[in-house]
Amino acid sequence: MPKLVITLGTRPEAIKLAPVIRHLRQDDRFQVWVITTGQHRQMVDMVLNLFQIQPDFDLDIMRPRQTLTEITTQSLLGLEPLLQKLQPDFLLVQGDTTTAMAGALAGFYQKIPVGHVEAGLRTDDLFNPYPEEANRRLISQIAQLHFAPTPHAVSNLHRSGISKHIFCTGNTVIDALLYVAESAVPLSLVDWQKYRVILATVHRRESWGAPLRDIAQAWLEILDRFPDVALLLPLHLNPIVREPLQELLGNHDRVYLTEPLDYHQLVGALKHCYLVMTDSGGLQEEAPSLKKPVLVLRSATERMEAIEAGTARLVGTNKESIVVHAVELLTDSKAYEQMTSGKNPYGDGQASQRIGEILLKSME
Repeated sequence: MPKLVITLGTRPEAIKLAPVIRHLRQDDRFQVWVITTGQHRQMVDMVLNLFQIQPDFDLDIMRPRQTLTEITTQSLLGLEPLLQKLQPDFLLVQGDTTTAMAGALAGFYQKIPVGHVEAGLRTDDLFNPYPEEANRRLISQIAQLHFAPTPHAVSNLHRSGISKHIFCTGNTVIDALLYVAESAVPLSLVDWQKYRVILATVHRRESWGAPLRDIAQAWLEILDRFPDVALLLPLHLNPIVREPLQELLGNHDRVYLTEPLDYHQLVGALKHCYLVMTDSGGLQEEAPSLKKPVLVLRSATERMEAIEAGTARLVGTNKESIVVHAVELLTDSKAYEQMTSGKNPYGDGQASQRIGEILLKSME
């Protein structure tokens, strides 16, 4: 029986790997171990609980204000003895987090073949997003199976010099979304009947400091111009992100600042909101399935499929740009309809099954 280790450490990894883990654990042709590094703590635990997944090992590396160096070294030190003990036939990582990069490197050091879920995303700007762009490039050089979510990602891999063992599977986040959306309900905290609600998230390192304040000022101007609009903003746990947002937005009566929503709550909010404003990769992928337009609060995105399909717009972190695009969607019904009528380019909800079959054939 093929033995498989799956590593994860952050909320996005947990969401996107949850349907893969569930599928593989239900398949008696595999023996599967899940190792969480603990890069994020509460946010990962909430996702795993939602999908009824119990990790087999927890490295518990999370520390206050941890650095990238600490995440990397502690993950490597924790994974090494586990991989030596388990001796898996394959190791699976997801995306572009520091946990994913360290997991792939730990597998490589033990000469364990690595599979990369959501391979092939690129901005071609090494420091944007940071450190994700470097992480995913490094993983591509180590991985032996590349599970690309879209044809665009396949092209990126070819352009990067990767020519073998590339499989276009769709994105597993759509598998997760469709599973959860069936039972998701909106937060009672917000009056969804009274307001058109903007669901917003922001956390990326390149937005820390002045860009984050510009984003917050844009939200305040939008709220000032539209009394029927409210902002739902789940705060990231990192104090570098949450403290300036609390300072600037905390006293507004139509701003709902919350702790991080569990994935069930987030999908409920996504189902019932009017508009999404985010720097999250996951929300860029998920929102089109629920017919919600997305304004991407970044200067570059590795998810160009949504931009090209017209379901998302890249608006940056400049206050004026954010306001202009938001005003259009809040006042122009045709512009709104154009962004919500397209097909989701990221998948059909069957990516996990495809990945499972490819893994099985590769380990025969």
